[in-house]
This record gives sequence, structure tokens and C-alpha cells, in this order.
Amino acid sequence: MMTMIMHMISLKREFRTSRLKYDYPSKPSKADNMVATSEPLASPTLSKKLADLVLGNGNAEVEPTHECLLRQSPSCQYSVTVEKEKTMDDGDEEDDASSVESADNQTEWEYPLSDDCQYEIDARDEGTADRWIKRNPKLIRLTGKHPFNSEPPLSVLMQCGFLTATNLHYVRNHGYVPRADYEEWRVEVSGTVLRPQSFTMKQLIEDFPSHELPVTLVCAGNRRKEQNMTKQTIGFNWGPGAISTSISRGARLCDVLKRCGIKRKISKLGKELFVCFEGAETLPAGGGSYYGTSVSLQVALDESRDILVAYMQNGRPLEPDHGFPVRMIIPGYIGGRMVKWLRRICIKDRESQSHYHFKDNRVLPAHVDADKANAEDWWSKPEYLINELNVNSVITSPAHGEVVPITLQTPYVVRGYAYSGGGRKVIRVEVSTDDARSWKDARVIHTEKPSRYGKYWCWCFWELPLDVVELLQCTEMVVRAWDSAMNTQPHTLTWNVLGMMNNCWYRVKIHVCNVMSGTSTVGLAFAHPTVPGNKIGGWMQPPASEEINRERTESDAMKAILGRSQSTPVLSSRGHTRIISDSELKQHNTAESPWIVVHDTVYDCTNFLKDHPGGKDSILINAGTDCTEEFDSIHSSKANAMLNDYKIGEFESFSEHIMSVDSTPGAKQAWNQVASNSAENQVILSLTSQNSQLRSISASAPLALDPRKRIPCKLIAKQLLSHDVRLFRFSLQREDQMLGLPCGKHVFIAAKIGGKLCMRAYTPVSTDKEVGFFDLLVKIYFKGVNRSFPQGGMMSQPLDSLQIGEMIDVKGPLGHIHYLGKGFCEIDEKRFHMNVCAMLAGGTGITPMYQLIRKVLDDPDDLTQIFLIYANRTEEDIMLRKELDKLAEENPSQFQLWYMLSSPPQDHDWEYGTGRINEEVIKAHFPPPFLEPTIFLCGPPPMLHEACYPNLTKLGYTTGSIFEF
Repeated sequence: MMTMIMHMISLKREFRTSRLKYDYPSKPSKADNMVATSEPLASPTLSKKLADLVLGNGNAEVEPTHECLLRQSPSCQYSVTVEKEKTMDDGDEEDDASSVESADNQTEWEYPLSDDCQYEIDARDEGTADRWIKRNPKLIRLTGKHPFNSEPPLSVLMQCGFLTATNLHYVRNHGYVPRADYEEWRVEVSGTVLRPQSFTMKQLIEDFPSHELPVTLVCAGNRRKEQNMTKQTIGFNWGPGAISTSISRGARLCDVLKRCGIKRKISKLGKELFVCFEGAETLPAGGGSYYGTSVSLQVALDESRDILVAYMQNGRPLEPDHGFPVRMIIPGYIGGRMVKWLRRICIKDRESQSHYHFKDNRVLPAHVDADKANAEDWWSKPEYLINELNVNSVITSPAHGEVVPITLQTPYVVRGYAYSGGGRKVIRVEVSTDDARSWKDARVIHTEKPSRYGKYWCWCFWELPLDVVELLQCTEMVVRAWDSAMNTQPHTLTWNVLGMMNNCWYRVKIHVCNVMSGTSTVGLAFAHPTVPGNKIGGWMQPPASEEINRERTESDAMKAILGRSQSTPVLSSRGHTRIISDSELKQHNTAESPWIVVHDTVYDCTNFLKDHPGGKDSILINAGTDCTEEFDSIHSSKANAMLNDYKIGEFESFSEHIMSVDSTPGAKQAWNQVASNSAENQVILSLTSQNSQLRSISASAPLALDPRKRIPCKLIAKQLLSHDVRLFRFSLQREDQMLGLPCGKHVFIAAKIGGKLCMRAYTPVSTDKEVGFFDLLVKIYFKGVNRSFPQGGMMSQPLDSLQIGEMIDVKGPLGHIHYLGKGFCEIDEKRFHMNVCAMLAGGTGITPMYQLIRKVLDDPDDLTQIFLIYANRTEEDIMLRKELDKLAEENPSQFQLWYMLSSPPQDHDWEYGTGRINEEVIKAHFPPPFLEPTIFLCGPPPMLHEACYPNLTKLGYTTGSIFEF
């Protein structure tokens, strides 16, 4: 044990990028070792062996000439034509599909040019699992730093033309991007097949005829932000750019399945069979699972559907964000069915049981919200599953914010895109400028030819010239499309809880404006419904905030601002008691002289800072203010009595200078002026969630937290991880803000419960680099479950009942521990360096530990060794289990993890410890005392004081190196 520890400390940790299999060197990579692009789609050449292997053709020549098979031109990056010999199987009847020629006789396609901007690793990806991937900075990030979900600006997307540059293709990731080893990658085919097989990439490329075709991919959440502006869904804000078109190349799924032999096409019970797909990424939802989904076997075997097991996009191997080395392409279906980083294909008698197959990509009725869907199991109803895309169209020109001068003599050409699903052709697009009283037919431009089965798998473009004078006479223009099945778009939006398949008429508002400030030239300004992500923009507005409770009396408002009862008698003299004015109080708001007011008494807390159990921050954030309500919300009567030692005087409240509002003539007018002046000075009039919206943050502030104020935050998503654990996501006041919580600190969550302010400390599980939101992992303590707390959690139960769109208040940061990075800590203003960190956590006490562990392991230069013992009652009670296991697996030489359960499972083996934390457990799983580890504790007080401290002391650990979060 000791040898291992000393060895670990002495070793320098290797950079995690050494495991990288997909790289971006400045020169072409060696195809002998991997199949990967040498640059982020910037080079017009491929190595010959790479082209041969990926194209499956020994005769392919790669030369930069006009006649060569890999051509360059101003309008395309390169195009590839391959003559491939037919390959025959061993003659089995099940395998005869392998001789089918490539799609459309290998139609020659001109691959799109990559965006020509030069870029490196995005700084926003530093510290995430995707820090090795180069991404186009033009892409609009929709979910903060991680996971990476993005769409191109609509104007940039349309500039690409019919085919989208790969590095501008929209991206939908549910988690991290797996690092694929091309040589080791396998795609398993199993289930009800005669010959289960595990195909290498080389086999997929060489053993099956390759098929290539253009396909438009669309996320089912395309245009979701319009739904969120109507009512918040549980999805993030896709704009109209969640759509892209690429040329995909791969083996047909039907050929792969027939090679393995189909035992039967229906189940023994006469029901349909399903082909289930599973990716490689491990995701947290549903208690931990791979991303998976399925289609019916009938669909999978249908040659007319052109379903591919794809390994190329736009003439190159897949990019990491798009599924390298292999993914599913199912033309005409939503993007959510096209599993990336494909690992398994399995034919089963039931559809995929993946969490993501049930809890995503469905359109539930408008009256079904998330709670109803969970309570009544709407997720499992098959009739609400989405497969084929619906018909949709969008106006792309004029762009949002575009201004067109009215002096323009030539007609303005309105443009856009349209698409439908299932191979159905868009047969017409109509535009109206008179509130749908009449419609004009736009010219529809179909770049693709129908497949041999008459299918259309791609979007089309449309255009319609309109006189500017005509536009001047209208306030909006709308577009709708029709497909060959006579499906069209609905007039109005229909909300659904997932925000899927929004395809109502696309409306662009038109306003008259001055083209330039100071000129008389009049123009038309155009506004789209929304802009992507959390940015503010578009003519649609979010649901109106809940109005301030107008039943509140003026006297109640007076109490809120003055912090005392209006019935308190005004005394002409207080004897020898020192009277402290508001202006004097405000001068004492620093660590050198922190004064606070509680119940009209002023206390000097200077000498109490170092001894305060909650750390100095919880005092300093209230220094110079009346914190009566906050003090009462988190302290007992014992704490109230302790304040007497620090009393220095009475607070000269403003109420001493006025009489009762209700009894004094002219008092109401005076009160109105006071309230008005207070608002102008940004004084908080009320501590309720509604009134907290009156507060503002400086337009230049990048951080949301203000230690002097409580900030209102809206619940935008809630996920049920188990029967008593919830993951809450709250939006910040501004989309460009970070929370601003240093590692080791926590925040107070504040809410009015039963008319009283309740505040509890929580540590977010999101990183401080997330933008626009933060996540809280909360265990719900229900009433009547724990005999020690018969009423349940005072804060956790109201949080559990919180509805999407409702508000809480957040204040911080606070806490006496601050991890600075690379082993440096600051605790109670003392800075020191630690080489070894040992942690004892119990129950919900894991969240601050997880915050510190992740910061250490995300930094390749941080060599701190971490040991964690995490105690719980049952296995189900273990919070962040998947995340912790993953960190331990990826960092075995730096992070040692041990679980303890007092009630281990009875139905399966438990590989970790059982019982309570004791001397033997700590000795076996902690570093020895002579290594001088810094020890952090967080958990229930009985565990800390009855198990942790006594046993740590027995083993000889220094008490001065033990700290509680």
C-alpha cells in the first residue's frame, strides 16, 4: 500500500491526450495506424492508402489534377468516383444482397468545401472531456460548454448551399464524445440472427458494397425555441438551424443484416421485430445507460429506405462529433434515430429499452407536462414515438435584423428551405404577405434527383421575388410547404413537453425604420421569431413573469424595507444605549469591521469571523446590512443567544422618523416617494421571488453571484434520477453569465415557505464554466419517511414541488474552503499546498467533494492524489455513482474510490465495504498519516463526530489538517 502511494506521488501524470486516437496534425496522419482526417476539413487531399481503405478500392488514384478521381475546384473541396468490383457471398440465400451494386451507379458528387477559417481547440472545451476536439467557432453553442450541442447561424448555413460543410454541420451530443480507436473498433450484430458477428471497420468497408447518397439530417427539436417562448419545454433552445445536408457513404443496413442471416421476420407471437442500435458513450440519464434506439425490422430490411451503416461524410471519415468511426444514417427519419459511435446492432422482439428511446423524441399531447408524463407513464405509449420527419419550411432571407432600403428598385428575393420526411417530395411552397388571405407560389429548387425508388431524402430551397412596396404594406410574411402526401404545416404552434417537431407557419415580422441614424432614408427591418440558444432576440417573447402580489398592504411593504414592525413605539431616549445610523452601519461592510443587524440590534462580528461554524463568508456577505430574515431562516435560538457577546448598539431605523402610514395625514404620499427613491437606488423592496425580479445586475458583469444580494433564478428543467433524487437546472438572470462559484464554495438557496424565509446551503454539480445556468443535485427528504425528521426536508420538499418557470433566490458564494488548483488550497485565509487529499463523505455530502475531485482531474497539470470513502445506507442512495466510477476508471493512478453501505444489496454481490466507517476501513483505504494528507469531511453530524473524528485521531492524523465543508 505504502509503496504504491509513494510511487503514485512520485510519478508525473501522463497527459490524457496521449490516449487520443483521432488527431489533427498539421500533416496527413499515417493511415497505417488510424483512419482520420489530418486537418479539420481544411486539406483538399487524402493519403492514397487512406482513400483506398475508406473507399474500399485498390484502384483509386489521388492526384491534384483536374482529371483525377479526387478533384479540386473552386466550388468543391474534392469529389470521388470509385469503380468497385462486386463481391459475392458464400452463396447463402440470406446473403444474396451483398452483390447489389452501389446506389445510383455511384453518382459523382462534388463534396462541399470546408469552412476556410483556421481554428484550434476552443477554450470553452478546456476542462471538459471533449478538450481534444477542434470545433468551428462559428457554431452557436446551445448548452453552455458541455455537452456540445450547436447549430450554425442561419445565414452561414445557407451560404454553404445544398451541401453543408462538415465543420458547420449541426451537432447533437448527449454527453462526451468517445475517443475511438479505428483499428480496435467493432460493430456487433446479434439477436435473432443465424450468424452473430463482430465486424471490424475494415470488414464493413471491404466486405460490403459501398453506397453513397446525400441526406438531410434534422433534429426533432428544430425550431424548439419557438415552443419555449410559448411555454418552457424540457428541452434546450434549438433555432431553425438544426438541419444540415451531407453526402453519406457506407454499407447498407439490409446487406449487413442479411449477411448475418435473419432467423425470422416476425416474433414467435406474430408480432413485429425490432433492430436496436446502441452507441459507445456512457450517459447518466436513466441511472446510467448507452444511447440507444430502434426501428422495426421491416424498415431496416427495406432497400428503398437506403439505410446506411455509414463511415464517411462528405468524402472523408466521420468527424468525432458526427460519430467517428461509424454511425447510422436513416434517411427521412429524425436525427435522434441515427445512433453515432455505433457499437451494437441487435434484432429483438421488442423495441429498444434505452432510457433515451423512451424519454426522448416523442410528441406527447399538449396537456401532458413532465410530471403527468412520469406519473401516468406516457413515455411508453408507442403512438407518440417520432420516426419520420414532418413537413417544414423556414424563411432564411431576409435574415433576422436585416434592413432593406425602400429605395430598392429591383424586387427583393425572399428565400428559404423546406423538407419533409419518409422520402416524400416537397411539391410546393407558399408565401403570404396579407395574413393568409392569399398565397403566392414560390419557385422550388430541388438539387437532388429522386432515388431509384422515387424517394427524396434532402431539403430543397425556394425563392420568391417580392416588390419592396408590397412588403411596405404588410406587417409580416409567412411561409408554408406541402409534400407529395398533401401534408402541410399548421397555422399555429402546438406545444408539447419535449418541444419536438415544431412545424407551424414560419413568420417574419416587418417594421419600418430609418436605414441609418441621422438620415431620412426609410427601410424595412425584419425580425424572425427567435434566435438560437439563450441569446435574446426575435419577435417572440417568453411567458410573462408572475406579477408582484398586489394584495400586499403598504404597511407590509414598509416592514420589508425597514426590517421592523411599524407598531414599535418610538422612544425619545434610549438611555446610554448607542444608536447606530444606517449610514454608519453601511461603512462597516468589510472583513476588518463586519457589522450586522438582527432584530434591530447591531453586532460587531470581527472577532467571531474565525470561529463561525459556517465560515466567514456567510457573515461577510451580510456585513453592513440588516440580515434579520436570513439569520432567522438558518439559525437556532442558541445561535441567537451567542450574538449577545458581540452586541454594540441599537439600529436607528428609518421608522423612528415617521408615524404609522395608516394614521398619519399625507403618509401615503411620503411612502410612495420613499418607495420610488428606493427603487431608483436598487434597494430590495421585497425578498419574495416575484419582487426579486426588480433587482438588476450590471450589464458588464460576467458573474451572476453577488455576495450582497440574492439573485432570482428560474427553474428550466427537472430530471428524476431516482425515487428521491432530482437534478434541477436553473437559468441565471443573463444568458452570458457564469454562476461565479469558486471550487469548494457553496450557495444559499432561499425561498418563502409558509410565509417565512427558508435558506439552505447547496453545492451545484455543474461547473463554474457553464454559461447561463447551473445544476443542483438534491435528495428529497419526504414527510413521514425518516423518524428523525417526521416532517421531511423543509427545503427539499418545496424544491421537489417546484414547477418549470418558477423562481428561487440564490446567494453566495460562501464557505471557508477554496480550492485554487494544482494542489493549492485556501482555508480560513490560510494558503497551503497539498500533495494528497483524503475525503470522507456521507449521503448528500458528496456534492462538494465531487466539485473538488472534478477540478483536480480535469486539469492535466494537477498531480494531487485523491482518496475517497463514500458512505451510504443502500446502493440506491449513492449519488453521482456513474460520474464517480467513470472518474476512477479513467484516473486509476490518481483517484482511489471506496464505497461503504450499511445495508448492502441482497440480490447481488457487493464488491465494496459494508457496515459503518471505522478504524479498519480508514486504514485500508486512506493514505498513511506520515504522507500528511489534507482531509475533507462532509456528511451527517453523527457520522462525522462518532465515526470520522475519533477514528482519524486514533490512526494519528493531524487534527489541524482535517476540515469540514
